[in-house]
Amino acid sequence: MTSTERDTGLAPARADSLEAAGAIPTSPHSEVRRGTLLGFAAYGIWGLFPLYFDALKPAGAWEILAHRILWTLLFCVVLLLVGRDLGWVRPLLRRPRLLAGTAVAAVLIAVNWVVYVGAVTSGNTSEAALGYFLNPLVTVALGVVVLGERLRWLQWVAVGIGFVAAAFLGIVGGRVPWVALALACSFALYSLTKKKVGVSLDAVHGLTVETVVLAPVAVVLLLVLSARSSLEFGHHGATHTALLVLSGVVTAVPLLCFAAAARRIPLVTIGLIQFFTPVMQLLCAVLLLGEHMPRERWIGFGIVWLALLVLTVDSMASLRGARAARRDLPVDDCPR
Repeated sequence: MTSTERDTGLAPARADSLEAAGAIPTSPHSEVRRGTLLGFAAYGIWGLFPLYFDALKPAGAWEILAHRILWTLLFCVVLLLVGRDLGWVRPLLRRPRLLAGTAVAAVLIAVNWVVYVGAVTSGNTSEAALGYFLNPLVTVALGVVVLGERLRWLQWVAVGIGFVAAAFLGIVGGRVPWVALALACSFALYSLTKKKVGVSLDAVHGLTVETVVLAPVAVVLLLVLSARSSLEFGHHGATHTALLVLSGVVTAVPLLCFAAAARRIPLVTIGLIQFFTPVMQLLCAVLLLGEHMPRERWIGFGIVWLALLVLTVDSMASLRGARAARRDLPVDDCPR
C-alpha cells in the first residue's frame, strides 16, 4: 500500500490549493474524523476481499491476477485522463532508478496478490489472515536487517514472540505456514521498496506504473489460459463476468481511501486500524466460508496477537513520550 497527497485522482491540486487559501474551511478534528472513516473504509474493503475472491471461482488465482492487473490499469488510466493528470509521466521517464524500483515493487505486489487469491480460492483464508497479522512484525524485522534501525526492547519482545508463533504453527501443523509467511514477507518487502524509491509517486501514479509493468505478464497469462481452454471469463454468466471486470475498481478504491487517510491521521492510528483487515478476514473464513480452524491454529493466532499487543503498547508509549518531549522543549527549539 502507498501513501499519497491526493484524496482521489480528480483534480487534487485544485482542491489542495483552495484548502490552503482558506476557500475550503477545515478543522483538525473534522480532518481526523474524516481520515479515520477513510481508514476504516480502506481496511474494511480489504477485510471483505475473501468473500469477493471466493465469488470469482471457478476462475483460478492466475486468471484473477491477470484480470486484476488489466482492469486496475484501465481504471487508473481513466482517472488520470478525467483529471488531466499526465504531467508526471515525462519526468518519471527520466528517472531510471525510480522506474526500476517501481518495477521491483510491481513484482512483489503481484506475488502478494496471487498468493492471497490462491489461498482464498483453495480454502486457506485463515492462513492468509495470519500472514497479515504477521506483517507488522516482519516489517519491524526488515527495519533492523535492511535499514539498520535500532529496536526498543518491547519491539524486540514482539518480534521474538512473532517468531515463536511461526515456529509453533510450523511444528504443530507439520509444515511451514508458507502462505502466511509469503504474504507477510512480500507485502513487507513491497512497503520497504516503496519507502526507498517510491515516495515521490502518489497512490494513483504508483499503481498505474506498477500495472503498466505487469500488463504484459497479464496478457501472456490470459493467452496461455485461453490456449489451454482454462479461461473462465465470460463462461459463468453476467454477474461473474462483471465481478472480474470490477476487480480494477475493487483494487484501486481502498488504496485511494488509505492514501487519503494517511494524510489526516497519525501513523499509530493507522497501525491500530490495520488489524481490522485480518480480523475481518478471519471472521469471513470461519463464519461465512466454513473453514475449519483447529485448536492448534487458534493457539498460534493467540501467540501472534500477544506479539501485536506488545508492539501496540510500545508504539503508543513511544508516541506519548514524543509528545511529552515536544511539550518540554522551549518555544524557539520546537520543530517547525
